[in-house]
Amino acid sequence: MSPALPTALVRGALFLVFWSALIGLSVSSLIVGIVAAAGATRASLYLLPPGPQRVRLLPLVALLPRFLWQSLLAGWEVARHAFAPRLTLRPGFVAYQSAHPPGRLRNTFATIASLLPGTLPCGENEREILFHCLDVDQPILEQLADEERALARVLADSGDV
Repeated sequence: MSPALPTALVRGALFLVFWSALIGLSVSSLIVGIVAAAGATRASLYLLPPGPQRVRLLPLVALLPRFLWQSLLAGWEVARHAFAPRLTLRPGFVAYQSAHPPGRLRNTFATIASLLPGTLPCGENEREILFHCLDVDQPILEQLADEERALARVLADSGDV
């Protein structure tokens, strides 16, 4: 059995469960769901092939409320500035030294960090990610470090349990 087969089966099953939760269970929707889950599985194996990093399911579920809260705060912050344009801002750039080299893990972190209120990743080099911030007086670097630590708890080397 190839190492990718168990990963494909688990991903396919999860996509099918997700499909069923969204659409419901009936024979016709299950047939379409199997086809959709197969396509999603194939795309996911191409975009995120099995490797030494694996996702820990329980910490991922525990990260969900944090992710939703950050999304809510970011939306609130944007709305607050849109409706109160006199709020003082000091827009600018901060360079964050990521613990991860360029690649999928760093991209995942930058995507999640973009949900922090007033931050947007806009460039990178071997050591740093450049973020545009609405207010550089805020503790941006500390918030980014917190987000990176939270994501690190979700990912584990394949030798970890």
